[in-house]
Amino acid sequence: MGRLPILSILSVLILAFDYYCYNAILSVFIKWKPLTRKIFTTVWWGYSAFLIAGVFISIFITIPSAYLGFRSIVLVAFFLTLACKAIFLPFLIIDDLRRLAIKIKRAINKKNKPANIATAIGAPISRSQFLLKAGLVTAAVPLTSLTWGIASGAYDYQVIRKTLVLPNLPSAFEGIKLGQISDVHSGSFYNPKAVKGGVDLLLAEKPDLIFFTGDLVNDMATEMRDYQDIFSKVKAPLGVYSSLGNHDYGDYHFGKESSPEKVKNLQNVIKTHELMGWDLLMNTHRRLKVGGEEIGILGIENWGMGRFPKYGRMDLATKDTDDLPVKLLLSHDPSHWRAEVLEKYPQIDAMFSGHTHGMQFGVRTKDFQWSPVQYIYKEWAGLYRENKQQLYVNVGYGFLGYPGRVGILPEITIFELKRA
Repeated sequence: MGRLPILSILSVLILAFDYYCYNAILSVFIKWKPLTRKIFTTVWWGYSAFLIAGVFISIFITIPSAYLGFRSIVLVAFFLTLACKAIFLPFLIIDDLRRLAIKIKRAINKKNKPANIATAIGAPISRSQFLLKAGLVTAAVPLTSLTWGIASGAYDYQVIRKTLVLPNLPSAFEGIKLGQISDVHSGSFYNPKAVKGGVDLLLAEKPDLIFFTGDLVNDMATEMRDYQDIFSKVKAPLGVYSSLGNHDYGDYHFGKESSPEKVKNLQNVIKTHELMGWDLLMNTHRRLKVGGEEIGILGIENWGMGRFPKYGRMDLATKDTDDLPVKLLLSHDPSHWRAEVLEKYPQIDAMFSGHTHGMQFGVRTKDFQWSPVQYIYKEWAGLYRENKQQLYVNVGYGFLGYPGRVGILPEITIFELKRA
């Protein structure tokens, strides 16, 4: 089934949900004057129609870069509104179940009572104002936190420092600083100044080399038009090495089947890496030499589980690397580590990924982290070790869908390479 039928079905369900909530609210505020009810009705349905139309336009119409900010506003308004109504829904269901139970009880009692008592007992059942007003107040909680996540979290870049111990590391690489960013998703940005601030923060760390682990864009290469100059400043003495993520192929815009437009778009994404001076590794490797000693930097195309595309070829990336004492792998999706790398490529010392975003929601401190995404990905944020291999999952520089972050803030990772 294509995107249009799916979205059409979802729109009908959302409108039915809106109608359910709309009637519940009117039943609570029964004392509203006719004019107030008319204004409320107009605003309620006008707002719903605007959001649904905005989502369709955002998905099916190519929007000029000057209006990408407007698209972000529409999408986040849709997301917040849906989240609030979803939290309101259980209160409506509980109240309706309560009313149904009372109605059944009265129906039973009606058979056992005299007619005059039955009439009194059979009086209309009103909605519980307490339950519905409690639902409205509770629904306002995510609205507050998610709105704060847009205002404060979207560009609140955090520098996370880690020591990466690699026992076979050549002495010439001891103490080298490696920076990592991931998941830029340039099509979601709406504040170039804030984006530049994050780049400045990365460069202030003076990394010797930098990894970018995929998803430069949401779908289209043109999304980088206003941000290419900013990310072109991402430079390091030993180079910037990058890989592709699932979004970079344009599958979610053009479909999975190849077409001239899709091929051209991918070529333009690849060209953008080149123009920025990033060394894009597509199922290949580079020999990084320092002081006469070498390590391997390997990069594959996206390799994902389930619905995510598998373009990566580890056999090609690892070819002619047996003599290298340390091999560092750029692979966008962390599920690749457990699904293939651990099992078939024990020579990979450390893998660097992104993809999860930490779901842009959760809790992350020095000693504790939690996000709903952990029920989808076993490895979703931070450093993982198994046997003699390691994986680091960066929770991303940008955002997708919801244009903000709550608890799981955008990340710039700085590693110091050590032998012990």
